[in-house]
Amino acid sequence: MRVLPTDLPGVLLVEPDVLRDARGYFLETFHQRRYREAGIPYSFVQDNQSRSVRGTLRGMHAQAKKPQGKLIRVLQGEIFDVAVDIRPDSPTFGKWTGANLSAETFRQMLIPPGFAHGFCVLSESADVAYSCTDFYDRADEIGFRWDDPAVAIAWPIGRPLLSAKDAALPTLAELRQRLSA
Repeated sequence: MRVLPTDLPGVLLVEPDVLRDARGYFLETFHQRRYREAGIPYSFVQDNQSRSVRGTLRGMHAQAKKPQGKLIRVLQGEIFDVAVDIRPDSPTFGKWTGANLSAETFRQMLIPPGFAHGFCVLSESADVAYSCTDFYDRADEIGFRWDDPAVAIAWPIGRPLLSAKDAALPTLAELRQRLSA
């Protein structure tokens, strides 16, 4: 397993070892001891899975009082996965990093608590699985606009398919102001 840093401290790309032979492949998608030894100290309490069609953008999502860390992987298809630092006192507040994740590469992205997460689908469809460090709490859910010009995420799609909820999210500055009030 290789663990690669990104531009944001704590956001990591994980490239698991894949054992391939004539029958197919085998890999460990998570091994607590090995991940801890590699600098990933999290325990996961909830697993989620989504399927989305090409051009779908889900994000940017987080939780305010019970932030979730996430370990993201793609089971089928390809996505552009993004993490944005939303920790108010962080020197990298509002900065983002992104990477392509696919079923072909098995690459994972680790997003620590305190970061917003989103992704867009690059293939015909994508099945995305992610493990979370805390439970989902609808009342604690927060988010900001995918196209916030102050964050300036370089999404590889122009006009994404959005949920009504995601289309109505505030900017990161507006979200920060609401959380500070």
